[in-house]
Amino acid sequence: MSKRLIALIAVLAVLAVLISLGGAWLGRFLALGGLTEDQTLREIVIGNNVLSVPSNTIRFAESRVDGVAERLDIYLHWPDLDGYTAATRDSFNNAKGDKRILFLAFEEATMSRDMTGRFEPIYRQLVEQSGRELGDGLTAYAFKEASGYRDEELVVGLGASPFVARCLMGQAAKGSLAPCERDIRLGEELSLTYRFPRDMLSQSSELDQAVRERAQSLLRTPN
Repeated sequence: MSKRLIALIAVLAVLAVLISLGGAWLGRFLALGGLTEDQTLREIVIGNNVLSVPSNTIRFAESRVDGVAERLDIYLHWPDLDGYTAATRDSFNNAKGDKRILFLAFEEATMSRDMTGRFEPIYRQLVEQSGRELGDGLTAYAFKEASGYRDEELVVGLGASPFVARCLMGQAAKGSLAPCERDIRLGEELSLTYRFPRDMLSQSSELDQAVRERAQSLLRTPN
């Protein structure tokens, strides 16, 4: 066998190994779809707030860096409120229609009040006077036609732990992984908007408290 042929066989063998390894890597990359199990903490500054956030909770790969940002989007698995892991792959990929992911967005507050605080002065004027009882102390109010909130309703609970959220309705809700949205205040003029599956309304108090505590745990600046 000539030396040239031996060399060619060797090159092909190396290429085969590289293709195999590359294919395995590419397959894993495609399966993750931008998700990561990396739990490296990233220090992110928004306004006067410093957050220390595990990489596997940050939604977008380009945001998994230290530095200043106008907004930070993360996602968490319910009820453990942790980021992506191999064990929760199906939930993050919505592989079985298992809606257990919360979507959170941190940014500087642009309004003086959070959603609960806006109910009486603002939302009360935009919804119909009578609502329908949902149970668990919650009432759903339809928005007036001229309110600008098409295909949405306002869900309100004014008990010991006030809760106000906007939820999509109809087809818009069916096509969304997290059709309900609520914003709260924390830190130093920091607004947190979190979106969640509608069926979690039945545990709104538990959900709201858990989200607050988890978000607070990410803050590294005094309140």
